[in-house]
Formats: sequence, C-alpha cells, structure tokens
Amino acid sequence: MVVVMAADATDEQAGGVVELVRKAGGDAFVSRGVSRTIIGLTGDVDHFATLNLASQPGVSDVVRISVPYKLVSREHRRERSVIRVAGVPIGPDTLTVIAGPCAVETAEQTLESARMAKAAGASLLRGGAYKPRSSPYAFQGLGEAGLRILADVRAETGLPVVTEVVDPGDVDLVASYADMLQVGTRNMQNFPLLQAVGGAGKPVMLKRGMNATIEEWLMAAEYIAQRGNLDIVLCERGIRTFEKATRNTLDISAVPVAQRLSHLPVIVDPSHSGGRRDLVLPLSRAAIAVGADGIIVDVHPRPEAALCDGPQALIESDLRELASVAAHLSPLVGRTRVNPCLTATGARANLVGQLA
Repeated sequence: MVVVMAADATDEQAGGVVELVRKAGGDAFVSRGVSRTIIGLTGDVDHFATLNLASQPGVSDVVRISVPYKLVSREHRRERSVIRVAGVPIGPDTLTVIAGPCAVETAEQTLESARMAKAAGASLLRGGAYKPRSSPYAFQGLGEAGLRILADVRAETGLPVVTEVVDPGDVDLVASYADMLQVGTRNMQNFPLLQAVGGAGKPVMLKRGMNATIEEWLMAAEYIAQRGNLDIVLCERGIRTFEKATRNTLDISAVPVAQRLSHLPVIVDPSHSGGRRDLVLPLSRAAIAVGADGIIVDVHPRPEAALCDGPQALIESDLRELASVAAHLSPLVGRTRVNPCLTATGARANLVGQLA
C-alpha cells in the first residue's frame, strides 16, 4: 500500500500518517521528492484499510497495489503518462526522436551532429559527456567540458539535452547542465545512483540492463519513483543473448509488455541494439510499428573518425530516410510527430534545407 501526500502537505502531516501506521503494528518509509512525498507501508494491508488513511490531513491518495513496483505500475496510474522534457512530450500520442553523438568529442562535432539531428525531426539532443566503457583504455568522455559544449549547442539549436550520469556524486553537476538525466545499462541497478537521480528534480531516462528482466527494470524505476520523481522514461536498448551477429538482441516484445505493466513511456535504442549502421533503420521501423513512444539514435558527421561507437552512427543519407520513415509510419500507429511541420514529403525538404 502507498500513501501519496498532497503537494502542500507538511512534514507534521506525513509524520502523523507514519505514527498512525506504526501504532497499528506496521511500518512506513517516507520518500520526500521534489514535488511530492510518498509513504510506503509494510505489514497487514487489510488492517491498514481500517485506519481510514485517506481521511488523514494532508493525504492526497491511498493506493493498494499488488505488484512490487508500486508507483510505476498501471495499478497506480491506469492512464499512460506523458513525460515532458523542457516542454517536449514523450508519451502515447507522439513519436519522440532523440538523436545526437554517442559521445561529445569537440564543439564542432557536437554542433554539426545536433544540426543533423534537428533537421531529421529530432526534438531532443543526446550526447555523452561521461562514457562508462568496457575497456579502461577507451575514451571516457570530456566530463564537465563536454557538459559545457552540450549547453552551448542547446543555446545554438534550441534542442534540450539528454546526457548520462554515472556517479551519484556527479548528479548535481550534470543536472545543472542537462534537461534529462540518462542512467545507462551498466548502471540500471546502481541503487545509490537511482536514488540520487530520483531526487535531482529532472526527468530520467532509464535504460534496461543488458542482463535484466523486465521486472528488474521496473523495480529499478521504482527506486527513482520512490524519491518522489515519476518523470521517468524507460528505454529498451537490447539485451545480451547467445547471438553474436548483432551487438545486442533487441527485445521488441519488451515495449508492449512494459507498457502493459507500467504507465511510464517506453522508447527504443536501435543504435546500441544492433551495433551497426545498416541495422538502425530496420530496427527503428520495428520500434515504431510495435508502439514505442520514441527512438534514440546515434548521429555523427564522420563515423569513421568517431571516438565512440562509430559503426552504429547515422549519417546524412540515413537521417533523410529516418525522417521519412518516422513521418510515414507515425500516423499509421496513431502517433503525431512532435514537430508537426515534418510531413511525409516535408521531412526530406526540411533536412536538406537545414543542412544546406
């Protein structure tokens, strides 16, 4: 059972609920987020129902939930959520395209990538300033210098920034630059990091761990939600299987399954799933067709010189096709584009015009 306090509830009112539950033989944990306070109850749920918690001062709602991921479940919120990132919606009515370089390398490379992304209809810019890599000798990102480049590119292009944070100690710094915080696959179960981003006051993109079940993925999202932040977007980015022909195996079925279990938006990363440029567009088509709320793709003006994941980065010709695919397929699955000027025929003209 979960007690949701009103936005203007006081600490004393939350304490009153906790005291009432503990006197009844249960236990309660209080999670104070940026916009709301949530109290989770453990113990005899049937007995809690006799306490009439909904009538207590400061209580907005009392929700009885059977699944372990209580706040992100459809039992908690029947309607699917729309998450806004600096005004850009991600949810059931739109197809949101997030694009940009996997890693911020230089100001020029990032700006050129952002212009390519925007021309193709992207409404959010992805770019990594901190890069957790399998090899300690691989490029690890520019750190705060990369964050400053992203902020400059946002000012130039108007694209809100999505960037990864890898250390709980860096959350405040990254949040001061970013519009959305990304938790990568290697950190999906980094619980101190999940709690830190949950309290940062920014929307969070949570990528599925490469070895994680869907339930484990949703439980990771619950760590963020428990800190009072329900502005979470789930990202399916491929899981590790026995197959070696692709970088990862895109679990396309995870999209409708997660949408059935959770009210959170679900997007797909076709770049890290396939790991090859020639697979990104087919996987993007599959993601749109299955009902993903968005896609996140790598873009680079010169993939052969990229310091990170060059083989999967899209170039100008790929982006023309991606813009056309998104414009054609979105209406067929009941979606509108975030950028309404991108019609099926206008997408190519917009891309060519902005890159000229």
